[in-house]
Amino acid sequence: MRRLLTIATALAVTATPLSLSAAETYRSSQADFRLETVASDLEHPWSIAFLPNGEQLVTERAGRLRLIRDGQLLEEPVAGVPEVAATGQGGLLDILLHPDFQQNRLLFLSYAHRTSEGMTTRVARAEYRDQALQDVRVIFEALPRSGVSRHFAGRMVIPADGHLYVAVGDRGERDRAQDINDDAGAVHRITLEGDAPDSNPFHGQNGANTLFTLGNRNIQGMTLHPDTGEIWSHEHGPRGGDEVNVIEAGTNYGWPVITYGINYSGTPITDQTHKEGMAQPLHYWDPSIAPSGMAFYTGDDFPQWQGDLFVGALKMQKLVRLELDGREITGEEDLLTESGRRIRSVAMGPDGHLWLLTDESDGQVLRILPAN
Repeated sequence: MRRLLTIATALAVTATPLSLSAAETYRSSQADFRLETVASDLEHPWSIAFLPNGEQLVTERAGRLRLIRDGQLLEEPVAGVPEVAATGQGGLLDILLHPDFQQNRLLFLSYAHRTSEGMTTRVARAEYRDQALQDVRVIFEALPRSGVSRHFAGRMVIPADGHLYVAVGDRGERDRAQDINDDAGAVHRITLEGDAPDSNPFHGQNGANTLFTLGNRNIQGMTLHPDTGEIWSHEHGPRGGDEVNVIEAGTNYGWPVITYGINYSGTPITDQTHKEGMAQPLHYWDPSIAPSGMAFYTGDDFPQWQGDLFVGALKMQKLVRLELDGREITGEEDLLTESGRRIRSVAMGPDGHLWLLTDESDGQVLRILPAN
């Protein structure tokens, strides 16, 4: 069921700091919490991966992969990162561990890449050993390339089917999202070796072998539901029209034919918000919050948050908590609204804590902990 929850909605509550003397401690409608700074001095961190030994790997959009060991950010970046086009919205983006990482040490990186034919979103697989990447191999490349430097998307998940799902943005060329012969504006499904499964919904249709969905503008958040295993995502919309969706095979999410947003200039994109054969969002924001990163809360520190969906916001500089009843979004609360941080990534750590990355030149890795 679609829900439009605005600032004026009674369900929306804003969390504020408890006091100036308790900076980094906040009160929400359900729990008091504090922010712990794990690491700082990161240049626009984009994604985090949690290693089995308790260390963390963090991507910096500038093209570096950094290691946090025992709560300390190591000065020397991880060696062997592939060549990255760090321009515009491009750079080193998502990082995801192979399901058997502890045995094979494999991980996946998404990033923007440039050649004389333009820029695109790529995915590389590599082996991580001794603070270096080895046997780096490109396993996916969205085609055709384009001269623009925005809307790369890049979020990745591996659900229970064991395949890698990769989001690719429309590259700022919106009509590409409705073309099944174009890799832009879509979610792609590949094997962990980079092949296209025969079961993909458009397999064999004019080369659209990896295409899983279409009509996606710029997915900046993608995560797995802890109970159903479904892939939940959100679209970074234009001026308004940010969406929460569940990713399903062969689904057309409508961009730019239908949208709740408008052009940044204020002119209409389309006069349609519904069309037969195109999915409606579970939830949308108007005005836009510029969402990025998302995770379901599954920890024990805040029982009231169990099963809630957390979404970071760049423009609005906040963390949004969404309450769910199945797929229906029944409540919304704004957190960290006065912290002044652009939240790029949200992740549940194996320690049971919610982790955040801030999109700043002096970016931080943060953890949410109980106030007491």
